[in-house]
Amino acid sequence: MELTVNQTIEWMTKFATKIAANKQLLSDLDTPIGDSDHGFNMDRGMQAVVKKLSTTPPASESDALKEIAMTLISTVGGASGPLYGTAFLKMAKKSATTTDLGELLEAALSGIEKRGGARPGDKTMVDVWAQLVPIVKEGKLTESRITAAVKSTAPMIAKKGRASYLGERSKGHVDPGSQSSGYLFTALLETVG
Repeated sequence: MELTVNQTIEWMTKFATKIAANKQLLSDLDTPIGDSDHGFNMDRGMQAVVKKLSTTPPASESDALKEIAMTLISTVGGASGPLYGTAFLKMAKKSATTTDLGELLEAALSGIEKRGGARPGDKTMVDVWAQLVPIVKEGKLTESRITAAVKSTAPMIAKKGRASYLGERSKGHVDPGSQSSGYLFTALLETVG
């Protein structure tokens, strides 16, 4: 499936709405295992993304993805800005040769893994992306699969990021970056079906 500029704008608008509606929940998830600000940081970033895309409509898919990346990197604090920013930057680079959604998301996942040094099982957003990107490529993304991917991080012990300092005590908590990634994929599902 090819991703268009208009779909990308709609996807980001829906993602921003979900982040805004759940910013307190995301920050609450971040309280026991992080620094309590994931939701508010992501909300600030996504509001800036939506404003940027609506005031200066991008001319191409590459421009749209690059704009999203640069806005997130410059407005979202902590690890989330660089990680989400890298994801969209890798998608922007890949979109020079293809706008196939699965290939763009694969490039994004590779960028997140390289930037954060995380692998599946480390209790990070990589856990959600690694489960869902192949499902998107198969055209079988569903809300229940997104929910299952997010919840799968709860029993894990964090091996990366601030949560890793807690060791065993990180068990039982959903990773906040995984939860926000779940909203990203839900917004994608609502946009492209």
